[in-house]
Amino acid sequence: MLVLVAPGQGAQTPGFLTPWLELPGAADRVAAWSDAIGLDLVHYGTEADAEAIRDTAVAQPLLVAAGLLSAAALGEVAPGAVAGHSVGEITAAAFASVLDDTAALRLVRRRGQAMAEAAAVTATGMAALLGGDPEVTLAHLEKLGLTPANVNGAGQIVAAGTLEQIDALVADKPEGVRRVVPLKVAGAFHTTHMAPAVAELETAAKELAPADPVVPYVSNRDGARVATGTEVLERLVGQVANPVRWDLCMETFQELGATALLEVCPGGTLTGLAKRAMPGVKTLALKTPDDLDAARALIAEHFPAAPADSQTA
Repeated sequence: MLVLVAPGQGAQTPGFLTPWLELPGAADRVAAWSDAIGLDLVHYGTEADAEAIRDTAVAQPLLVAAGLLSAAALGEVAPGAVAGHSVGEITAAAFASVLDDTAALRLVRRRGQAMAEAAAVTATGMAALLGGDPEVTLAHLEKLGLTPANVNGAGQIVAAGTLEQIDALVADKPEGVRRVVPLKVAGAFHTTHMAPAVAELETAAKELAPADPVVPYVSNRDGARVATGTEVLERLVGQVANPVRWDLCMETFQELGATALLEVCPGGTLTGLAKRAMPGVKTLALKTPDDLDAARALIAEHFPAAPADSQTA
């Protein structure tokens, strides 16, 4: 059984979209998306520097566009489950046909803008903690006033809070933690600092008509399978201020019988976690079009029996 997943913010690098735009029809598709959301995705995906694409309002739609473009390049895919980390949940919602591509990009454009505005209120950030005992780490974060914004499994927790709190964490890391790595993000996402963005997304969601997922959709709020489009959308709105529980998503993948995990562009982060937390499950990250042949071979090996009404991811 194949799981198709989409990465979250921080996965982007300068120029990462360039080789994908060389595929037939890709440049036209991205140009149309750019017009639809009022953001030059081609420029930001090919020419912009690291600082420009670190901007939350830019990074989020760029990541969703890259995920959709790379998945389309695979051809027909009927995964056994889909999921996304943070903003990747919007990409996954499109994979499951809860939202069409344009609706997903319009929603993520609003999400990115709203979260950027919320992040501008207070200087905040995030840092990954590698290694250590989760209970010890969580207690230490609470002592410093930090939120465990991402519980990623495989020995990784991401803390979020003010820059002063992040500095205190770097200076005083929890016992057993090997490293504290500040992340290239513009705010304390998935914390109460993002509460103003929730209200904005509630308004945006009212303009959408979500369909029920055509493949199992696993929510990063709690690893639960979500059966209705209405609930998927509700969770997409709330998750900007709630922690991401990717550890629980991976537990669900295993319960569903996952034998392979494929991460769309710009892949790498989620496959790395799966290699450590899901032993025996084959993994592959779509970084460039050079990875497409290997990805298609993986799909052919782990393709589930597709129902007659299944749709292409």
